[in-house]
Amino acid sequence: MDTVLGPEMKSTGEVMGIDPDLGIAFAKSQIAAGQKVPDSGKVFVSVKDYDKREIVDIGRKFADLGFEILSTPGTAQTLRENGVYVTQLPRLDEGRPNLMDYIKNRDVELLINTPSGPKPRRDEIRIRSEAVSRNIPVVTTISGAKAMVNAIDALRHRGLTVRSLQEIYKRDR
Repeated sequence: MDTVLGPEMKSTGEVMGIDPDLGIAFAKSQIAAGQKVPDSGKVFVSVKDYDKREIVDIGRKFADLGFEILSTPGTAQTLRENGVYVTQLPRLDEGRPNLMDYIKNRDVELLINTPSGPKPRRDEIRIRSEAVSRNIPVVTTISGAKAMVNAIDALRHRGLTVRSLQEIYKRDR
């Protein structure tokens, strides 16, 4: 734990996940940080143009794991054009039901959102605030989305194991 001393005392905690499998290590770190790692349900995906090529494989993997994918129009089009089934939602100011309705109804388990530009960033602040208040995980980078889908896949196929630091140190020495 890092501590900053002074007139305003602040403390930050750190967590880590150790495992030979990167997906499991990431899942452990998220669980240790109090973050939910969903195992089923709906995933909302909306990414900036720069991230669209990379989101296809991630979306496909979520679909292969049985997740339903919800998306805004531009990302939905990219996913559909690449054979990934998606339910298209209107943008926040374009109609309902939109993502905020899904969040408020607790009908989405994970949000992947990499906004760009002033309007998408304003929407992202509203979305993130609402999701955090309901303990719904929000991923804001492609690398984070890859890590999350790999963690879910690894948990399903390998599960968690626990070893003490002494066991790890002794074995790896």
